[in-house]
Amino acid sequence: MAITAQIRTETAAGRSFPDGSMPRPETTGRKLLVRGWAIASIAVTAAYLTWRLTGTIDLGWWWVAIPLFVVEVHNALGLVLYTVALWNLDPQAPPVDHDLERWTVAVLIPTYNEPTEILLPTIAAAVALEPAHETWVLDDGRRDEVRRLAEQLGARYLARPDNRHAKAGNLNYALDWIEADIVAILDADHIPTAHFLTATLPYFVDDRLAFVQTPQDFYNLDSFEHERQSNGRTFNEEAVFYRVIAPAKTRWSAPFWCGTCALVRVAALRSVGGVSTDSITEDIHTTIRMYRAGWTGVYHNEVLARGLAPDDARAYLLQRNRWATGAMQVLRRENPLFGPGLTAGQRLSFLTTLFGWFDSWRTLAYVLIPVAVVLTGAVPINAPGLIFAPFFVTTLGLQFIALRLLARGHYPPILSLLFEVLRMPAVLPATLAIFAPGRDSRFQVTPKGRHEAGSEDGSENGRARTEVPRILTWLTLVCAFALVWFTATVFGLSPVHYAVPWASIGAAFFIAANLGLLLAAIGRIRSSKFSANRRASTRLPVEVVGQLLGLPCEIRDLSVTGARVVVTSPVAGDPGPVWLSLDLDGTKVEFSCLLRRRTPVEQGGWDLGLEFEPGQELEIGRLAVALFHPPVPPRGSADRAAEQEPVWRTSAAA
Repeated sequence: MAITAQIRTETAAGRSFPDGSMPRPETTGRKLLVRGWAIASIAVTAAYLTWRLTGTIDLGWWWVAIPLFVVEVHNALGLVLYTVALWNLDPQAPPVDHDLERWTVAVLIPTYNEPTEILLPTIAAAVALEPAHETWVLDDGRRDEVRRLAEQLGARYLARPDNRHAKAGNLNYALDWIEADIVAILDADHIPTAHFLTATLPYFVDDRLAFVQTPQDFYNLDSFEHERQSNGRTFNEEAVFYRVIAPAKTRWSAPFWCGTCALVRVAALRSVGGVSTDSITEDIHTTIRMYRAGWTGVYHNEVLARGLAPDDARAYLLQRNRWATGAMQVLRRENPLFGPGLTAGQRLSFLTTLFGWFDSWRTLAYVLIPVAVVLTGAVPINAPGLIFAPFFVTTLGLQFIALRLLARGHYPPILSLLFEVLRMPAVLPATLAIFAPGRDSRFQVTPKGRHEAGSEDGSENGRARTEVPRILTWLTLVCAFALVWFTATVFGLSPVHYAVPWASIGAAFFIAANLGLLLAAIGRIRSSKFSANRRASTRLPVEVVGQLLGLPCEIRDLSVTGARVVVTSPVAGDPGPVWLSLDLDGTKVEFSCLLRRRTPVEQGGWDLGLEFEPGQELEIGRLAVALFHPPVPPRGSADRAAEQEPVWRTSAAA
């Protein structure tokens, strides 16, 4: 029986990865809709703010009236910046170059404490890339098992004597050892697709090009930052940046290296003294220095690698805190807004990115201001309710729709608001780093894959749930108390009197909405779905025909540590090691497995959980390449988008 590998667009669980192909140019009608709505929203917002400033601010309540107006201005400024930045998203046609051997290329995989089951598919897929290149595993953990794994899979291994400057120092140390014109940099968990190099190397025909950045995307769609929507699409909080905001920066000659999924010219790195070690976001910091040295960059908006998003709230908050802290360090030390050597477009681009980290202060203000109104009876808006309410609701509605249109569908309002609340505990303290350059300057690796954590709450099976940040707990209690206070005041049971009832009623409405978001955020953080990850590796649902103990079986999911199979014949007792065999593009591969779980299936047969025995790295590496290196259709073919789905299906052929 021969088995032919095909790429399927939906997994066995009915889930599909978002389309990672290069987006098509927008139609004229679509551009007119997006731009027209955004301009109309800005015009209405300007009229609203002018009216607010000149006729509605009561300085008798200045302590609440002025902060409210400031956050409304902040909101408007964000809309203006995003309208300018996202005015045109049409991708540039990538260059065509058939002489990819002109450059010497090294793929660099820096690692510190990632387990070998995370590293294995990344190394195997990187080694299998074309054209000819070297793959280097840069191990700051100095682990013998990682050295053996790299050598078994055909990669070179490099460990330095210390961990100075974390990832940036690791890369700089490697630059003294490798001989390459171009380095491709992949985080330990980011697995490249087959054309990762062939799609990006042609850009380097431009001698002034420093780097090519591609989107970060993820294959663990059950992560903390993913959510399945009712329309069947999978929301990923990072997609609006990597598929919309980041590619739009190419128009301003201002994309930036994002640390992984990128190719960088070695000469450009050497010209600025290597990867920056002056902040914990070395990528954007190095980009600014390369731009000032006269180099350029480009963003290739096609998913060419997929990695692991944070599994739980702890890892998510740690990562966001590091990014925000690094952004503040860059603002303070490089001053991309007013420092020399950048174009106006580049300054605008960096302003849009760095300005966004202050959104959490706006979110906090929108939570606290309505509470202040309800608890004190303050009236921050001196205007008739029948005039203010329609004007405010119209303006807010136009802004929300404009943001969703500008984000090209990557901004579902409720989920986006929820993640604004979730980011707040990590981002608020991080933004204070702009006043303290040495604050939180240590690079902390985001936990990926299986990690143990003690049960903090006595939860079942010892699966620890992340502790809720105190600020979310306190804000929830404050909002709940404010609603109780509002009810008591309405019935005359508090010392406060609402002189302008509509203002207090509107504030109570916002408190209720905020309370709902806060409770949803806490529920997500505490959800057992996002408890500490104890899986050895992410399982990909597949449809594969294989053989177990010489009998046909259906393989339902695969990972680099095991498989789930369904058999019709019973497997009695403890059979010891069993052999699972399948064809990988016509070549039979066998795995020695241990039976870890046996569950009867309603339709008859058994659902078996298998664990691959140790010492099969070469076979598992071949499996990883088959899973993540699907056949590459010719560029431009109708099937090209399907290539982005690292989900395997096989069909029997006579």
